Amino acid sequence: MHTQQQSYLVRCSFSSESIAMDFPHCAATFFLFALLFSTTKAVDPCATQSDTSDLSVIPIYSKCSPFVPPKQESWVNTVITMASKDPERLKYLSTLADQKTTAVPIAPGQQVLKIANYVVRVKLGTPGQQMFMVLDTSNDAAWVPCSGCTGCSSTTFLPNASTTLGSLDCSGAQCSQVRGFSCPATGSSACLFNQSYGGDSSLTATLVQDAITLANDVIPGFTFGCINAVSGGSIPPQGLLGLGRGPISLISQAGAMYSGVFSYCLPSFKSYYFSGSLKLGPVGQPKSIRTTPLLRNPHRPSLYYVNLTGVSVGRIKVPIPSEQLVFDPNTGAGTIIDSGTVITRFVQPVYFAIRDEFRKQVNGPISSLGAFDTCFAATNEAEAPAITLHFEGLNLVLPMENSLIHSSSGSLACLSMAAAPNNVNSVLNVIANLQQQNLRIMFDTTNSRLGIARELCN
Repeated sequence: MHTQQQSYLVRCSFSSESIAMDFPHCAATFFLFALLFSTTKAVDPCATQSDTSDLSVIPIYSKCSPFVPPKQESWVNTVITMASKDPERLKYLSTLADQKTTAVPIAPGQQVLKIANYVVRVKLGTPGQQMFMVLDTSNDAAWVPCSGCTGCSSTTFLPNASTTLGSLDCSGAQCSQVRGFSCPATGSSACLFNQSYGGDSSLTATLVQDAITLANDVIPGFTFGCINAVSGGSIPPQGLLGLGRGPISLISQAGAMYSGVFSYCLPSFKSYYFSGSLKLGPVGQPKSIRTTPLLRNPHRPSLYYVNLTGVSVGRIKVPIPSEQLVFDPNTGAGTIIDSGTVITRFVQPVYFAIRDEFRKQVNGPISSLGAFDTCFAATNEAEAPAITLHFEGLNLVLPMENSLIHSSSGSLACLSMAAAPNNVNSVLNVIANLQQQNLRIMFDTTNSRLGIARELCN
């Protein structure tokens, strides 16, 4: 939306759920806001504006997404459904150590389930074909379903319709940079690769090159996978845009164009009518932003590790042994920032320590709801303590909307975090997208730092 419209949203707290106004301060503003929408019919709140290089970041089930499910559920039930995929996501993240891992065999004919978190609108090829691709900071390669794909959604990229498409064979350096690539020992052939995704799904694809258009920016010769077949329920319907740290990710391929810098502001899942933004490059990033070092793991090069040094609940620093938080490249232990996990997951001893301290500070009986095991009467919410994540050089106090989730009836409030599941041999703590909402998260790979600033993303 235009800047003027956004300022009204900030000052008068408009949202898709309610309008909270302080009369008479906001009365005139509300009138102008209504007048603006009644006279400016051409404004599309879902469109990326033509005067910016920012991309809209769209919740998968929002009005601006093409993937709205046929049955509209309450937003909390939608979050619970998405969070139910987190254990498979953690299993997937734990497999990223081996760059040569081969995916499980493809079983053709299974339709893709339309489950993901946030998508961005891009154009591939010449002329550009519009695709809605999932934003994933823990994956390098980009891939889209191509015409003739087995088990893919109805929207596919048409390679034959692009005048700038180029093929890649096994002799190209890009081929060996893709996880799960497959090439013959001798001779030359198209570069094929198999990958698992989400823990329960897999794909086969052919590596190709074509132009990609991101808002006003065009990257020629962008390398991505043309999906031939999929299996399982986690492959995003129109593909994935990898924003990881590896050599074939969007940020690495863009080179000097973006100087290794990008940021996003994720809107709340409740913001049905509004989108967040993805800023590519150093221009327009917050001038005043707190930062913490990014840590590099050569065994898991895609992931964005940070140094989480502790967690506070209210004024109490939770007693967590340092060895349960320490970064260890050999085992993969530590903490990552991830856009694809829904609720923050800690290794079990860490989560239990946080949860137990939180329960001590909240009155009343504790119950559970879906993945959330610490729910209490919403009438006691005023006593709920704030959660503070302590990073090296940066303390992030989570707003209540980032640390609590409410039942659809509004009678319960729940701590919106969980332990890593029992069936996943994970040593990772994952700071997930529910805890990142309405914050500007900046990734500066050139200077190895991650920044966090407050921002109303809706």
